[in-house]
Amino acid sequence: MVQVKNIKNVMALKKTVLTLVLITKNNKILLGLKKRGFGMGKFNGFGGKLEAGETIEEAARRELFEESSLEVKSLEKIAVIDFSWQNKEQDLEVHVFHCDNFVGEPEESEEMKPEWFDIDNIPYKKMWDDDQYWFPVFLEGKKFKADFLFNKSDKIIEHKINVLPKNN
Repeated sequence: MVQVKNIKNVMALKKTVLTLVLITKNNKILLGLKKRGFGMGKFNGFGGKLEAGETIEEAARRELFEESSLEVKSLEKIAVIDFSWQNKEQDLEVHVFHCDNFVGEPEESEEMKPEWFDIDNIPYKKMWDDDQYWFPVFLEGKKFKADFLFNKSDKIIEHKINVLPKNN
């Protein structure tokens, strides 16, 4: 693994806290094709920004429902991933959740078009570059903390993934 070096002035950084929910069922994973905005044209889990007064878990539940019409029965937090870019002063802190207990059938929204994929056939070439590194850790059922640094073209320069002890 590559050690992430903080090449930016820490005092100038602003962090945006986001959520990401990954849904699994019967050896399949539900991903959404982003139809607009940041990440448009890429498959991803479901999530987004916190609203005023929301907890991170409340935001995860709300965003999943808004983007897929699925209602969460239980969520398990599996990771926190920090994303930064060489050319941006805005970093992202993404809280990643797993859900295999939900109600409803996925429906397309204005933002996302849900699609089920076999766990063995995840469309990494149509996803963010970082997913190929941390998705396998998630699929092994491990919790982790990760850091990714991207260049101006959204290509990974450095990354680090730390698997957490089982009792975290």
